[in-house]
Amino acid sequence: MRNVMKGRSAGLVLAIAVVLPCTGGPALALPAVPAAPGAPSGSPGADGPGATLLPPLPVRLGEGNPCTGASGQTATGAAWSQTALGLSRAQRISRGGGVTVAVVDTGVATGVPSLSGRVEAADGAAEDCVGHGTFAAGLIAAAPEKGSGITGVAPRAEILALSGTDDRGVPSVERVAAGIRTAADRGAQVIYVGHALRTGKAELTAAVAHATRRDALVVAPAAPDAVAREEQGPDGEMPEGPYWPAAAPGSLAVVDFGPGGVRQDNAPPAHEPDLSAPGSAMVSVGPEGSGHYIGSGASLAAAGVAGTAALVRAYHPDLTAAQVSRRLLDTAYPSDTPRLDPYAALSLIQDRTTPSAPAPAPARMPPPADPTPRDRSLTVAAAGLATVLLLAALAAVVPRGRTRNWRPPTAP
Repeated sequence: MRNVMKGRSAGLVLAIAVVLPCTGGPALALPAVPAAPGAPSGSPGADGPGATLLPPLPVRLGEGNPCTGASGQTATGAAWSQTALGLSRAQRISRGGGVTVAVVDTGVATGVPSLSGRVEAADGAAEDCVGHGTFAAGLIAAAPEKGSGITGVAPRAEILALSGTDDRGVPSVERVAAGIRTAADRGAQVIYVGHALRTGKAELTAAVAHATRRDALVVAPAAPDAVAREEQGPDGEMPEGPYWPAAAPGSLAVVDFGPGGVRQDNAPPAHEPDLSAPGSAMVSVGPEGSGHYIGSGASLAAAGVAGTAALVRAYHPDLTAAQVSRRLLDTAYPSDTPRLDPYAALSLIQDRTTPSAPAPAPARMPPPADPTPRDRSLTVAAAGLATVLLLAALAAVVPRGRTRNWRPPTAP
């Protein structure tokens, strides 16, 4: 797998060679990705009939490039990330109903069948020329469809779309900050941000604080999906962050891993991630039709975390945003960067994010009884017993003495 960075005229695209069972194209099989402990195996069905490559998801569009259209390929099998997250078990507990997840990205197309009826757009975000925001929204909340094995993490969650970029997919601090604030003001319980910005510390920290005060959890990537040549160092060095809003207090910073359990070799370095989640070779919807695209990056891993936060908020509506964040961290699978575990986050019985019940007060023992009445009773009982024994002895001895003409001895 590799990132292919094209010039400005062509835009920036993540090209990923991966195979899934699909419809709509010729058969082409590639070797499965090797598995690692704790990670799922390679792409399912690579040797099956109808296997083909999915088109890559654009990150940005060059000037004059047409908008991303419908994909002619549909993945009929489940994506590896669904198995890695244990979605079949987690979704038996919660499917995210009643929770609104804001998507601050390139917009979210409202006509995608798997999101139909659950997308509300603000400030012109109902159109998505690039497709990244729609792809992320699908990872968060796409419902399963006939003929497709792809499903989002929280398939009953509502999506609130807001623009964090221009129509070419270039983000700005002002747009992202405004999107976070608007999402919080409109009641979103989870706010997903699809971009990692190297500037805007003050504005984006303030925006996250605003969301936190309104009990919204902000989830953002701890690394960019790709870095253009002009943003690299003179020898091709990748920037190392920090990235905003992921680095802001109160947000969850997320990094990606792939089917082999590790990140791609040339992935941009992540800055102090809190959680890791599947983010390489991800399959989701495009901005038109029901076909699928494939993409990689920390932003796509963040979408999985945002979807899981929606599951938890639906199942535990009493938890605050901070408590949901703590729960996701506490239940994560131990690793260099803890790995998201939706089922554990939902099924944990003892919630360490909430104050524990107060310890019971020590038992109050009654004061020791006054021993005086007891001693007096024992004395009386002993005296009575002695009297009874004496009378019994006299009753036995005196009659026998009379029978024998007993006389008391006389004095000499």
